[in-house]
Amino acid sequence: MKLVLQKLGYVVLMLCIISLISFGAIHLAPNSFFASGELNPNITPESLEQLKRVYGLDQSLPAQFFAWFKAMLQLDFGISFASGKAVRDEILERLPITLLMNVISMILVFILALYWGIKSAMKHSKLYDKSIKQVALISYAMPSFYLALLLVILLAVQWKLFPISGLHSQGVSSDTFAYMTDMAWHLVLPIFVMVFGGLGSLILYVRSLTLNILKSDYIFFAKSRGIEGKALLMRFILPNLSPPIVTILGLSLPGLIGGSVILESIFAINGMGLLFYQSALSRDYPVIMGILIISSFLTLLGNMIADLILTKLNPHFKRRG
Repeated sequence: MKLVLQKLGYVVLMLCIISLISFGAIHLAPNSFFASGELNPNITPESLEQLKRVYGLDQSLPAQFFAWFKAMLQLDFGISFASGKAVRDEILERLPITLLMNVISMILVFILALYWGIKSAMKHSKLYDKSIKQVALISYAMPSFYLALLLVILLAVQWKLFPISGLHSQGVSSDTFAYMTDMAWHLVLPIFVMVFGGLGSLILYVRSLTLNILKSDYIFFAKSRGIEGKALLMRFILPNLSPPIVTILGLSLPGLIGGSVILESIFAINGMGLLFYQSALSRDYPVIMGILIISSFLTLLGNMIADLILTKLNPHFKRRG
């Protein structure tokens, strides 16, 4: 319990620091959301000043920050400049589809990377190992946006096997099964791109870790006692792979929100990634800050959970912070 309280205190402290730095950096960036209004000949300076007063932008930066931070503690991230909606409502509206895509892809990436990485290491220097390494290197080097565009042109435009964009076809039945099936069909390409793009580095990492484990003395003695196959995997390889994999899994949590910015733009999926991209282009400060804080919280939460799990797996493990 003491360790959990220490970690929570660290999370709160870091969130405060991140909030301050992010708020200052965003507001000190050139231009603003109202810059386009200043170029509009039909808008008067008085109207611009009134808009700034409505959103509290006429106050000093410290005053704006403390007002925003006080509201943020109540999970109120303000009002979007672009839509006029509450930022919290916009995020909650777009969060489910982004979480769904990223959770599915993350689960598939970890399962496939563990399977292929371990099997590749156990068949070291054989044809299977060389083939997996080549696929992993292609995955690592292939830009996700390029692969997405290739798949759209080939499978959606030319062969018409998959829909080009969006989440639902026009005129799709509101029946639950038909609705979900249609959405699943629309998500095949983006999820495939996300999985393929994330596999390469993790396969190579798991393979490297497994090779080091296989070279260790305890594996040599285990084999000398006749332990092979699944018994060797379950009793020696997987337990020693767990700590680094748990750490990577914890660090993957922030990607649940911001990891699909480009893909959501290409496939016209109205999720958090697309929202962040549009808000950054228009300097919609409240939305940007809301997404940044949630992403930062997930990063810190992921680190905390990973540390607690590692401490449980190995009581001698301790990490500062």
